[in-house]
Amino acid sequence: MKIVIINSGSSSIKYQLITMPERTVVCSGMIDRIGLETSNFSYKTEKNTIDEVLPIADHKVGLEKIAQLLLDKNVGVIKSKSEIDAVGHRVVHGGAFFSETVEITSEVKERIKELFELAPLHNPSHYVGIEVSEEIFSTAKQVAVFDTAFHQTIPVVAYKYAIPNKLLEENKIRLYGFHGTSHKYVSEQAIRYLDQHSKIIAIHLGNGCSMTAIKDGKSIDHTMGFAPSSGLIMGTRSGDIDQSVIFYMINTLGYSPNEVNDMLLKQSGMLGLTGFSDLRDIEEAASKGDKSCQLALDMNVYRIKKYIGSYVAALNGLDAIIFTAGIGENSSYIRKSVCTDMEYFGIQLDVNKNEMRSKEIREINTNDSKTKILVIPTNEELEIANQVYSLVLKV
Repeated sequence: MKIVIINSGSSSIKYQLITMPERTVVCSGMIDRIGLETSNFSYKTEKNTIDEVLPIADHKVGLEKIAQLLLDKNVGVIKSKSEIDAVGHRVVHGGAFFSETVEITSEVKERIKELFELAPLHNPSHYVGIEVSEEIFSTAKQVAVFDTAFHQTIPVVAYKYAIPNKLLEENKIRLYGFHGTSHKYVSEQAIRYLDQHSKIIAIHLGNGCSMTAIKDGKSIDHTMGFAPSSGLIMGTRSGDIDQSVIFYMINTLGYSPNEVNDMLLKQSGMLGLTGFSDLRDIEEAASKGDKSCQLALDMNVYRIKKYIGSYVAALNGLDAIIFTAGIGENSSYIRKSVCTDMEYFGIQLDVNKNEMRSKEIREINTNDSKTKILVIPTNEELEIANQVYSLVLKV
């Protein structure tokens, strides 16, 4: 079975063509800076690699470019669009509507649209990706895999907010949790590696950041809530903030609600603290003595450590912590900082192991550390392919 995986962002598309059940990646690539004259386009197969800078006006143009190369007589990997059996779409917010992977229908699309306001940086782009994919791969099954689905096991004591009951009962206002595709994938990898169902904290650190407390393979708490904006400090998102600040900014400082929302989502986090949203730039500036960058790193680490403490309490113990995603997998500085002075939780980092790089799962704890410290490369596209394949076989 040939499955195309589409992961649409606000100005980007990540994609893979995977054959199942072999789980072979036939081709992969990415488009970013969509809408600009200098969009970056990459396409990679076993035999060919293409990297171009060219104008990609919108997601439709980008997906058509991908389809064109898939079918190209020189670098393509399929002879007809009909060879594609299914297209799997990552969708960030499934709200209360979706607790599992589903085949996309007109009703499913309407539900995704209803959730635009809860994930304004993500769901609209996913919707565009679905609509365009339906045109291009018209004979394939279109399947939605929701980031929120993995967190449906979070108990009511953790997902319910202390606000009037009717807001949950009538308006479904609650903690939903995000990055579920990544957290599910890495936690299952960890469970296989540890050879036991365990008490695990998964730490997903990228431009968006989140943590999940996982007990016996099930999510029981998560740092993000009603929308993917609370919890940890992120690239441009503030994470946790006292709601009184929002009302003060509106009522006293004169900001509009939209201005505050835009500021908290797009102008805050590490960008607001340092002027940089890329952690590599922040680490470099901090190493050269930039005090604002160093403080931002310290704040970032402190927030992660605080959540580790609360999740150890929720789990009543800890067998392993997982670092994953772009920062989690690649920043030895962040991993070292998070694991410093955490001996009380049995977390002891091996400094030399921490500096090593690998694309495989690896331990970076000392031999006598009671808690395993694991670095596990996430693979959301493969996890999506697994779920799409399972669904299609049932249909």
